[in-house]
Amino acid sequence: MPRFHSPRMKQLRKTLVRKTLTSLGWFPTKPTKEKDLSAFIARLHPVVPRKPLVRLGPPGDGGYLMPDDLEGVHACFSPGVAGVCGFELACADKGMQIFMADASVEAPPQSHPSFRFTRKFIGATTNDTFMTLDQWVADSGVDNTRDLLLQIDIEGAEYETFLATSDALLRRFRYVVAELHDLDLLFSRPFFNLASRAFAKLLQTHACVHIHPNNCRPVVKQGRIAIPKVAEFTFARRDRVEEGRWATTFPHPLDADNTPHRHVALPACWHVT
Repeated sequence: MPRFHSPRMKQLRKTLVRKTLTSLGWFPTKPTKEKDLSAFIARLHPVVPRKPLVRLGPPGDGGYLMPDDLEGVHACFSPGVAGVCGFELACADKGMQIFMADASVEAPPQSHPSFRFTRKFIGATTNDTFMTLDQWVADSGVDNTRDLLLQIDIEGAEYETFLATSDALLRRFRYVVAELHDLDLLFSRPFFNLASRAFAKLLQTHACVHIHPNNCRPVVKQGRIAIPKVAEFTFARRDRVEEGRWATTFPHPLDADNTPHRHVALPACWHVT
């Protein structure tokens, strides 16, 4: 009789399952080890910024929490133009120049004398449709000695954008506010390898000071790890944080749900030490 638990039979079963799934249009990948996910999440545990968090923009979608520390920030770069621009208007009211970019729309939903719009996507290369963050900032003509602000919401292209951005430019962003997408794919090893490198690059110069799950999508849980599919992260340059002091209040009193859907809380594994 065949040995159904032999290494050869196990491999045959794996091959059969893989062929069946791919025939259905599913492409399974190797899972990320739980210990690697835990170590990755631990590096993103929010710390306390030197200035308290305030909300810029409206309650709900389009508003973000960041430290009340924008004096001297010269310009805001905001790739990804949605149906609201309350955050950008709030930054303009603080005296910043506002640079917006998105090839999928003809113009921002509102106008302002400080707005400058480029109809291109931000990504890992520069061509007729795309441009890198470095190229965009260089073409903007902003003072190259002044601090900048980055607010990025580009539907999954944020990972390649961070990897393609120079360390020198990242250091110029006093704060980075990013809506990060497809985070549940961190359970998949190939995506984890890509995303973790993007985060590692950003964490060389910045520290996470706030995380807010976007309740447009639910949390995915495997074992002891729970990951929101979409979340808003605020990163502060390391000269603007209290290293080693963990943030403890989640949700923050100024947090607001993005949609009328059920509230999504930040899972404890992201903020409980």
